[in-house]
Amino acid sequence: MSDTPHHPPAAVPPPVSGSEGEWFGFQPVNPEAKSGLVRAVFGSVATNYDLMNDLMSGGIHRLWKDTLMEMVAPKPGMTLLDVAGGTGDIAFRFLQRGGGAAIVCDITEAMVRVGRDRAIDRNILSGVEWTVGDAEKLPIASRSVDAYTIAFGLRNVTRIDAAIAEARRVLKPGGKFYCLEFSHVVLPVLRELYDVYSFQVLPKIGRIVAKDEDSYRYLAESIRRFPAQEDLARRIAAAGFASVRVRNLTGGIAAIHSGWRI
Repeated sequence: MSDTPHHPPAAVPPPVSGSEGEWFGFQPVNPEAKSGLVRAVFGSVATNYDLMNDLMSGGIHRLWKDTLMEMVAPKPGMTLLDVAGGTGDIAFRFLQRGGGAAIVCDITEAMVRVGRDRAIDRNILSGVEWTVGDAEKLPIASRSVDAYTIAFGLRNVTRIDAAIAEARRVLKPGGKFYCLEFSHVVLPVLRELYDVYSFQVLPKIGRIVAKDEDSYRYLAESIRRFPAQEDLARRIAAAGFASVRVRNLTGGIAAIHSGWRI
């Protein structure tokens, strides 16, 4: 990753829809190699994952996750599948707010281990099932869950459309899809400030705090490669979801996309 070009976002052309697998941040890659590279990044940052999100969002990611859970509206008897949720943040919130059962699926085993340890530390010994699996090929039965969430994970999958199709497959009819992700800032002044922070400040903080500048640089670059809000909404609708909605958070630094499985 050290050879990755570090151009400012304006120098990077917007990704062609469906071409995400050809890029690892700003670095072109063989799509078959991308998932291994992603696992390496998250294996590296697993023990500092909360710190990583705090640095990338200024700590606001915790409020964003609370907003996501308000939209999910957990109920007893409701089953949640949280994909790319290895550390358990979403699953724990779901149970604390009265949800029935949560399944956490993450492609990176190190992340799942961190989540299991956190659950034990919080005395959460039941109600959560932990599994290692790929968002594009979920080890989950069709039409088996009431809600599907993926928080800060969709931008790292090789084939976004395949992951969205899998989400629809595992949801029961009437179930709902939610994606919380860093997105594209809609306020020009905020966009300029966020770009400077992301590309000039964040990697240096990653080097000092986590001893891992390259992973933090990739994470900033991957956000800029992620589809814009409207493009992602179209792709969710194309996968067969109804009433697709976008909710921008903090001026578009993040966004929640949602849709009904019909």
